[in-house]
Amino acid sequence: MHYSAHDAEALAPTGVLRATINLGNPILACQKAGREPTGVSVDLARALATRLDLPLELSVFDGAAKAVDAVSNDRADVGFFAVDPLRVQGVQFTSPYVLIEGCYLVREDAHFHTHEDVDQPGVSVVVGKGSAYDLYLTRALQKAELARSPTSPGVVDLFIEGRYDVAAGVKQQLESDAQRVGGLRLLPERFMVIKQAMGLPSIRGALAVSLLQQFIENCKSSGFVQEALKRHRIDGAAVAPAATP
Repeated sequence: MHYSAHDAEALAPTGVLRATINLGNPILACQKAGREPTGVSVDLARALATRLDLPLELSVFDGAAKAVDAVSNDRADVGFFAVDPLRVQGVQFTSPYVLIEGCYLVREDAHFHTHEDVDQPGVSVVVGKGSAYDLYLTRALQKAELARSPTSPGVVDLFIEGRYDVAAGVKQQLESDAQRVGGLRLLPERFMVIKQAMGLPSIRGALAVSLLQQFIENCKSSGFVQEALKRHRIDGAAVAPAATP
């Protein structure tokens, strides 16, 4: 599937596809020192640039909030974000391409066993500032208090250093940190399903939205997303089902 010059202009009016990459979610992207970023979102950005026959410019951020801001303010053409009601003012979303679980991490000897145990007075929960689960838990938690790490990968370290009660985040990141730190356990059930989608500035027209939606649905149905997850050895994330007409 390739696009016309008119299509390319609708999605990338500067003649370069400017894509944001969020390193705060290791399921979708990561970057080793001195190297180019890699991951599912990077693969999707490169594939879209190829189909548009445009050069690709990646802007790499350490947190979702910064990446969302770049797209919302038209400093980037596309980004890879969790769908959230607070983001729709500046970003138009496609249907999801990947579903990810948000979970709680606690110390082995902690008394927490259910979500209800977490949302209690005096309980402190660490989240990554501006992340999908920060936005969600800000609405969902009625009694517990939130503490915010500057980035999502730093959540567990802040949780340990600050003696907070609970760390909240992407399941795979928490599992990795639990193995690294030791003495920690995940609560058995997820508290949310994070719907990862592509987004573009709200000022883009209907053609751009339609083209990006077609691209994502094609990448799901063709097996591109599933192959990318396998190639990057991502376990626990699922390809989102096809969008209903």
